[in-house]
Amino acid sequence: MTTQRKILVTCALPYANGSIHLGHMLEHIQADVWVRYQRMRGYEIYFICADDAHGTPIMLKAQQLGVTPEEMIAEVKIEHQRDFAGFNISFDNYHSTHSPENRQISEQIYKRLKANGYIKTKVISQLFDPEKQMFLPDRFVKGTCPRCKAPDQYGDNCEVCSATYNPTDLIDPKSVVSGATPILKQSEHFFFDLPEFATMLQTWIRSGTLQEQVANKMQEWFEAGLQPWDISRDAPYFGFEIPDAPGKYFYVWLDAPIGYMGSFLNYCNKNNKAIFDEFWNKDSTTELYHFIGKDIVYFHSLFWPAMLDGSEHRKPSNIFVHGYVTVDGAKMSKSRGTFIQASTYLKHLDPDCLRYYYAAKLSPHIDDIDLNLEDFVQRVNSDLVNKVVNIASRSAGFISKRFDGKLSDNIAAPELYALFVEKSQVIADAFEKRESGKAVREIMALADEANRYIDEKAPWVVAKQEGQDQQLQDICSMGIHLFRILMTYLKPIVPALAERSEAFLNSQLEWHTIDKALTGHKINSFKALFNRIDMDKITAMIEETKQQAASSTSVKEKVAEPIAETINFDDFAKVDMRVALIKNASFVEGSDKLLQLTLDIGDETRNVFSGIKQYYPDPQVLIGRLTIMIANLAPRKMRFGVSEGMVLCASGKDDSEGVYLLSPDSGAKPGMRIS
Repeated sequence: MTTQRKILVTCALPYANGSIHLGHMLEHIQADVWVRYQRMRGYEIYFICADDAHGTPIMLKAQQLGVTPEEMIAEVKIEHQRDFAGFNISFDNYHSTHSPENRQISEQIYKRLKANGYIKTKVISQLFDPEKQMFLPDRFVKGTCPRCKAPDQYGDNCEVCSATYNPTDLIDPKSVVSGATPILKQSEHFFFDLPEFATMLQTWIRSGTLQEQVANKMQEWFEAGLQPWDISRDAPYFGFEIPDAPGKYFYVWLDAPIGYMGSFLNYCNKNNKAIFDEFWNKDSTTELYHFIGKDIVYFHSLFWPAMLDGSEHRKPSNIFVHGYVTVDGAKMSKSRGTFIQASTYLKHLDPDCLRYYYAAKLSPHIDDIDLNLEDFVQRVNSDLVNKVVNIASRSAGFISKRFDGKLSDNIAAPELYALFVEKSQVIADAFEKRESGKAVREIMALADEANRYIDEKAPWVVAKQEGQDQQLQDICSMGIHLFRILMTYLKPIVPALAERSEAFLNSQLEWHTIDKALTGHKINSFKALFNRIDMDKITAMIEETKQQAASSTSVKEKVAEPIAETINFDDFAKVDMRVALIKNASFVEGSDKLLQLTLDIGDETRNVFSGIKQYYPDPQVLIGRLTIMIANLAPRKMRFGVSEGMVLCASGKDDSEGVYLLSPDSGAKPGMRIS
């Protein structure tokens, strides 16, 4: 007998100041496939999410729109829920971090941490916008990197050399909010004593809770030394005020993960289920899983489990981390029309198409997934239409016309049927381990076998032969039986197609009845279950996305970055720019941002590290290209080696518009000076 599992699953909380796009959908589809599979196995499972609704960006955007933050996040929540429903993401509850439940639990956790001695206070100096009269979060300050001198870098890290620093270290800092030069101002802040949990965290991280890649990445933080975590922000701020601290608010990353608990409590209250403590108390034997992107591993693998442990709650059973989505081998781009919103996709294409394509590529690792649009069309048409649905369409017509929709009492090919049933364990194991790509490969191999069977038996030929009615019914019924098993396996991935298939089969697709053939069963008339994707729909979707980007850009006061301060010719002459041939390009092990470039500049070869990995996920495409580098930049010693220059790139104000490596005109030779 299977042990009854009790499982709580969450997705990372989408931020409430923007629309859902196809990058978001990777995570929610991955989690939904896993949840739907567990439901099919009969386990008690709850799937919850919420909008992350607090923070300075929410406050500022609401001001720009002329509405209250509450009004804005309410509208965004409706939009997010509509988009997720459009992709058949089967949440049991979708809530908001700006909720009574989240406030209640956040205050409770804070008070427990404080009572247990894990909250300290300290007066710190922060950058303050004198025009807006507000302290500036790290990402709301930009300036020149103090290490590599790259301009226009955020206040917490450099996207060129990957250095991390304090906003006060920036050269010529500017407020992103007003453009004013910030001033230093002192304020008392509240800190969570993260270093106190170092031993617990190291043990927990190496316990199998995290993927090996993620655990290795976390080790870097221990090597650098854990630091107390600033959990407070000064007014004005949109969030929860800290108890007994007027004008002080919880930093958004304190109450955001607590939003998982708030959403589950909201679900329990609405459904009269007294199970909240069973899932969250310190000694819980239930399972808790978070599906998240690799960009927020730090918060979920260090702060979150430490907060839970320090406030006497259970820690996650596992944190499932995935990579990013690229489109046609490059970062999603508004200008190229590949920064596709979920709502735009749903106007043009069936949600099951994207669900299937993502599932076919997903593994338990944190590799990025490339949505290659031509491959997307070909794969969906080839697999779902030509292979799976084709089995039903080739068999159903004869059953309906010749046998009044009644399937044969016989199993024409028992060994083939047994093979399909036996594969349930392999496919189940793949689903359980989040290896949906492996599950899809196994399912499509079976689909090939089913089509091969129909090709060999040729029911269209048998139908013309007198006295072969029983054989015809047996063959076509066998096709329907195999189709039913395939669709049962595919049900977690393509729920809408599965629902249409259930209506056609006049039977529910259930995992525990895979071995029970529908012999003697009456099916309904066959109707088209799935439509082929036409490339014209992809083109239309891309064009609409481009138009959205153009419309968005047209209302901005400034499209381009402002011109920097004037320099004289002598300043410019100091910069030695050379044409460089990229001899080799490769990933840098242990870095999420860097590529290592080997550059030929005529009379010597240089090694350069460049933070362009996310824009060129296949570095091999760069090999053989000419580019432009600054050759007389002082060498910089990095953790991965010495960088001997800098390559030049173009980018817009919005990172989503992409970063583009500059190239000289044809005819230029390595080593030529740019003047």
